[in-house]
Amino acid sequence: MNPEKGPSLPAEPENAEEREADRTAEVTRRLALLWAPTEPKTRGRKASLTRAAVVEAAIAVADEGGLDALSMRRVASALGLGAMSLYTYVPGRTELIDLMIDVAYSELDLPVPCTPWRPALAKYAREHWNLYLRHPWILQTNMWRAPLAPHVLDAQEAALRILVDEGPTERQVVEIISVIDNFVQGLARGAIAENRDRENTGLDRDAYWMSMNSFWEDWFDVERYPTMTRVWQAGGFDEPDGPFEPSFERLLDSVELTIAKSRESRTS
Repeated sequence: MNPEKGPSLPAEPENAEEREADRTAEVTRRLALLWAPTEPKTRGRKASLTRAAVVEAAIAVADEGGLDALSMRRVASALGLGAMSLYTYVPGRTELIDLMIDVAYSELDLPVPCTPWRPALAKYAREHWNLYLRHPWILQTNMWRAPLAPHVLDAQEAALRILVDEGPTERQVVEIISVIDNFVQGLARGAIAENRDRENTGLDRDAYWMSMNSFWEDWFDVERYPTMTRVWQAGGFDEPDGPFEPSFERLLDSVELTIAKSRESRTS
């Protein structure tokens, strides 16, 4: 999924042959698992698990160790199965990650229709922020190629619906949602890295910077960095309450200006 364009809708094929050529067995199988799943068939015996249980176990593995820890063998071991048994439920790791992302996105409490745009957009962003912190491995995937999964598209639909009738053009709506998504994902990556460093070193962010205090006396040059010194003396680097809310409110202010300008241009 391109972060600027959302789901990419291809040009309509000119004939049946072209439409059929677009359907590879791999893509057909991958999409069918997301949109028309069936429980696996076994030879002469009932399957001991469900596909949902396999996906749940895979999410638990990734939550603990990230995608580097995720393998078919590791998930099978967590379920008490042999590695080859897992392929009864999921064809491979790529399809498994698709399903994991779809299940994770089902946790989103998306804004309902007719909610005023500002609280709706704030809820959309906060829900994704919390989702990424619960499941950091999502941001290890290529977000530009997010799976075309039901709950992923539900989130995209909800985001577009917030702004599409508020004044901006359809292109501007996509651009605004892209900015929101990139802001939340970037901030979440920083928070995830900070959490990881805290766990590895035993130092939180404040303790880390306290340990570096000698730099300011021994090495910092106010003549080389006069603007930085001015901003620091004015309290510009004082920490806000939490990394998300203050910055996001400024971003929403910018969206509000864009909406107002779009409405003005349409009525003039």
